Amino acid sequence: MARQNEYGQPIGFPIEGWAPRPQPAGVTLPGRYCRLEPLDADTHAADLYAAYSQAKDGSDWTYLFVGPFDSPETYRAYAETAALRTDPRHFAVIDLGTGKAVGTLALMRIDPTHGAIEVGSVTFSPLLKQSPLSTEAQYLLMAYAFDTLGYRRYEWKCDDLNAPSRKAAERLGFSYEGTFRRAVVYKGRNRDTAWYSIIGEEWPAVKSAFEAWLAPQNFDKQGQQRHALAALRNPASNK
Repeated sequence: MARQNEYGQPIGFPIEGWAPRPQPAGVTLPGRYCRLEPLDADTHAADLYAAYSQAKDGSDWTYLFVGPFDSPETYRAYAETAALRTDPRHFAVIDLGTGKAVGTLALMRIDPTHGAIEVGSVTFSPLLKQSPLSTEAQYLLMAYAFDTLGYRRYEWKCDDLNAPSRKAAERLGFSYEGTFRRAVVYKGRNRDTAWYSIIGEEWPAVKSAFEAWLAPQNFDKQGQQRHALAALRNPASNK
């Protein structure tokens, strides 16, 4: 039952001792399969361009605001600009097996006052997609936002027509909240934006599922998962 104020109006629950959250910093976040570190063009641009060049075509860039890039120089110029920004704050994903950068993602639309933050600009190469690294990269950034910085809302937004992104959001534990129609113009076309979120109360269960999925014992000798991430998050669904 909703609380009421002295006028009989329903109001939200209190948040005792709330203070604005810190801004994300240029930190390094270590994991078991990958490491996140602040994007740096000198260190990462060549590896990233080579990794993105493994794709058969430019379709990975269709729903992004930038790209595709037709040369190492044009990608490096973009990376130099992106690395200077603090919102979005871009991170490179480093494969611990090779030591090379294989993708990027960013924290953006950062709202310290209200404790809301978004993960976006997810640009994963074929060397990263559908691997433990890609899941761990998302987990590391999410854990940084919730556990270290204390944000209370973590968002995912994408083109409503981007079925792979929507599927990824749901797999990672985000809840669909609705679609903002005619929200964005990019690359000369309309975008209706699908909104997803994880809130602080949901984070412990989401975190536990990530950690169980990423554990070495969840993978067989061929590297195939024994339990799906969604099944670990919702064990009752398997009964």
